[in-house]
Amino acid sequence: MTTAYVGRRRRGDLVVTRRPEDTELTPDRSLDLVNHSPSGFEVGYRGSGPAQLACALLLDYYDDEQFAREHYIAFRNQVVSQLECDGAAACWHLPGEEIDAAMATLTDDVVALADGGRPSPTLPENWRTVSRPDRRVFQRADRDHYIVLGDGSDEWLVVLCSQGDRAYPAPLAHRTMSEEADVERVIRELTEESNDLIEPPEGEH
Repeated sequence: MTTAYVGRRRRGDLVVTRRPEDTELTPDRSLDLVNHSPSGFEVGYRGSGPAQLACALLLDYYDDEQFAREHYIAFRNQVVSQLECDGAAACWHLPGEEIDAAMATLTDDVVALADGGRPSPTLPENWRTVSRPDRRVFQRADRDHYIVLGDGSDEWLVVLCSQGDRAYPAPLAHRTMSEEADVERVIRELTEESNDLIEPPEGEH
């Protein structure tokens, strides 16, 4: 049988069981990575309880601490926040295949970026540098375009993407380059590529 997770209420608290083993998932292991909700799990919104559950699910399912730490917020926002559990009976069922499918499409969660940011002297006037604790992100002020900079073991991945009304950001262009390369130049190239894209507003063709 394939792995699946089932949620239900027990005296008001959310209880999560892993099938087919019928073992109860607790926050304990995930609390060593992130401490959002020591008191337990929740679902149905973007908060601390769902964040703890998202981390616990990814950690339990993939058994990879770095993977869980890097992706649990995006997984919370796109999957755990959509689960519902209002009754005493088993109220949601999350198969491993659905976790795999979600993680195959999730990218860095640029949805949560606030509009604005700081102007940058090295970028065009319509681009801003956005403060993020985990990575460098640049946002276009007049269109829903983002540039996300992620560092790997020996190379940089620079992605230009757009959110629009999609559930996940859509990559528009990307560059992979060595750590010794001129990252700032590549970022400028992608901002220019974005500025050159002609995308009529929805409904206008």
